[in-house]
Amino acid sequence: MTKYLRQIPGYLTLTIFSIFSVFPLYYMAVSATHTSQDVLASHMLPGSNLLANFSDLLAQQDVASAMWYSAVNAILATVFSLAVCSIAGYGFEIYHSRGKDLLMSILLLAMMIPFAATMIPLFQLFAKNGLVNSIWAVILPTIATPFLILLFRQASRSFPHEVLEAARLDGLSEIAIFARIYIPTMRSTYAAAAVITFMAAWNNFLWPRVILVDNAYQTMPMLISNLSAGYTTNYGVLMLAVLIASLPAMVVFLILQRAFTEGITGAIK
Repeated sequence: MTKYLRQIPGYLTLTIFSIFSVFPLYYMAVSATHTSQDVLASHMLPGSNLLANFSDLLAQQDVASAMWYSAVNAILATVFSLAVCSIAGYGFEIYHSRGKDLLMSILLLAMMIPFAATMIPLFQLFAKNGLVNSIWAVILPTIATPFLILLFRQASRSFPHEVLEAARLDGLSEIAIFARIYIPTMRSTYAAAAVITFMAAWNNFLWPRVILVDNAYQTMPMLISNLSAGYTTNYGVLMLAVLIASLPAMVVFLILQRAFTEGITGAIK
């Protein structure tokens, strides 16, 4: 009995923090069912204006197109990022050298440069190559990030080198070793990187706003910004758009939650 009593403060603390964590999601979902006036009045119970808000949202914005471009951007960015960063992280660790350590240090220093400082040169680069208002202009700057390279490099340190030597003795090429041994072994790290990249690409706002000059190619964050840019804002419609935009990222995280935790902690199975 004493053992259970000692656990009560811990469970109470976790419960309180869980409520604080879930409350913003609850408030967002509830607000999507209210009128703008009810949202401003901070009504905490579900309302009956959900269908009207959904109808107004479809009338004001092309939600299907925004969801499509957000999905294309997030999926392609995730696939290319995993491919490029995992190969780079694998190479930095498996083919270790002092020169690669120096290069990795330079990449880590690049993380300290704010994106706003590189945005204008990036825009000029893509403008000269005719990529403005192109989905590739949104994706290309995100496919090689120092953080993901470091994540794969650190995870590769626990990769068994004896397996590599055995595979080489069996005649496997380096590409075959990477594809048939490394990728399946590091699946938890890939899952963690996929969650991080997908959520970052899905929520990316500043760079798409700069490079996509035509609203026909707008993503969901851009659509939400447009809803709040008028003289008056319908907060019920705005909250519904935020809820719709949040669902894909939440679904991806919930599906890969366990693998995400294993990947962040460096577990390999």
